[in-house]
Amino acid sequence: MIRILLADDEQLIRDAIAGLLELEDDFEVVARAASGSEALSAARSLHPDIALLDLQMPAPDGIEVARTLASEKPDCRCIIVTSHGRPGYLKSALAAGVRGFVPKTVPAAVLAQVVRTVAAGGRHVDPQLAAEAISAGDSPLTPREADVLALARDGASVDEIAGRVSLSRGTVRNYLSAAATKLGAVNRHEAARIASEHGWI
Repeated sequence: MIRILLADDEQLIRDAIAGLLELEDDFEVVARAASGSEALSAARSLHPDIALLDLQMPAPDGIEVARTLASEKPDCRCIIVTSHGRPGYLKSALAAGVRGFVPKTVPAAVLAQVVRTVAAGGRHVDPQLAAEAISAGDSPLTPREADVLALARDGASVDEIAGRVSLSRGTVRNYLSAAATKLGAVNRHEAARIASEHGWI
């Protein structure tokens, strides 16, 4: 029996995926979590074989949960199931130890097979996402540039960004300017849009 932890902040999707998985004779959904913190707590106490994680959910996100579990619970293999299949996310997920990466549009039968493949020690990356990741290339942004640009994308002002990352306003402006230059953008808002589209933030 493959014991599964399912984490997604949207209850309808969480319940629908759980219902589909429980139709399989060899699956048992042992926990359902609505946030990254709930997922980690459940994984630590229930020791599932597989953690099916939404990419974007209340902190920590799916990639951070996978990174923590790879360190603390290496026997719990992680699969990201997401509607945000951008190349940068895929690369970050694989670097964090994720063993599977599939879109939420995947048929239930395919998802079940991915779970079995990963539980048996294999890997699965959606072919379309893999092709897009290869063609997108690596991010030109430094980690700090990506951090401040992500905050700018979310609408934070320079003052707010400076406070949240403990940098001076001038340093934040320099990072934003460097990011915009690297991405060929006219301002930080366009730079954030470009970086988001490539999955770099």
